[in-house]
Amino acid sequence: MAGTAVQQRLPRQRADASRNYDRIVAAAGELFVERGAEVPLDEIAQRAGVGNATLYRHFTSRQALIRVVVLTLMSGLTELAERVAVEESDPFEALRRFVHASADSHIGGLCSVLSDWLDLGDADLCVAQDRMERAFESLLGRARESGQVRSDVAIGDLIVPIVQLTRPLPGTARALLDPFAHRHLELLLDGLRAPQRSVLPGSTVTLEALRRSTQRLNGESCVPPRGEAAA
Repeated sequence: MAGTAVQQRLPRQRADASRNYDRIVAAAGELFVERGAEVPLDEIAQRAGVGNATLYRHFTSRQALIRVVVLTLMSGLTELAERVAVEESDPFEALRRFVHASADSHIGGLCSVLSDWLDLGDADLCVAQDRMERAFESLLGRARESGQVRSDVAIGDLIVPIVQLTRPLPGTARALLDPFAHRHLELLLDGLRAPQRSVLPGSTVTLEALRRSTQRLNGESCVPPRGEAAA
C-alpha cells in the first residue's frame, strides 16, 4: 500500500516541479531585464512564488539559471517563427506577427545584461542559436520571395533593430519601453516593404557579417559562418 501511495504522488510531484521550474525561469527573465544579471536569487524565488531551496534544487548557480533563461528564449523565438509561418498564409503578416511577438520577449534587454555570463562555445547554445537564426531567415526569405519585402535587405537588417528597440535605456522602466518599441517596430516593417523608396547605404547585414562583428568584439564566435568548418 505504501508503494502504491508513493506511485500515486509521483506524477503530481513531477508536475509541480515542472511548474516551479518554468516559474523560476520566467521570473528570472523578467528580473534580469529589470534589475540586471546580478539581481539577488532570493528575489527571483520570491517573484516565482517558490522558496530559495526550490530554486537551488533546480539551479545550482546563477550561471546555470542564466544559461537556461537564454536557451528558453531562443527556443521560444524559434518555435514562434516556425508557428507563424504555418499559421499565416500571408508572408508579410507572418513577419509582422513575429516581429511584434518577439519584442514582447525583451530579447534586447536580456542579450545586453546576460551576454557576459554566457559561454559562447557552449554546444547547446550554439545549436539553439543556429536553429533560431535559420527560422528567422526562413520567415524573412518567404516574405522577400513573395515580393512584399524589398530585395536589398537581409536577416541582420531585421535582427539588429529588434534587439536595439527592445533594450531598455538606463533608468527606463520596461512598462514605458513596450509601447514605444512596438510603434518603432511598425515603422521598421514599413521600411522593409517593397517597392523600396530609397537606396540603402552599405551592404546587406547577413548572419555571417553579424557573426564576424561578434567575433571581433568578443574574441570568439559561437557558430562559424555557414560553409566553413568549425575550428
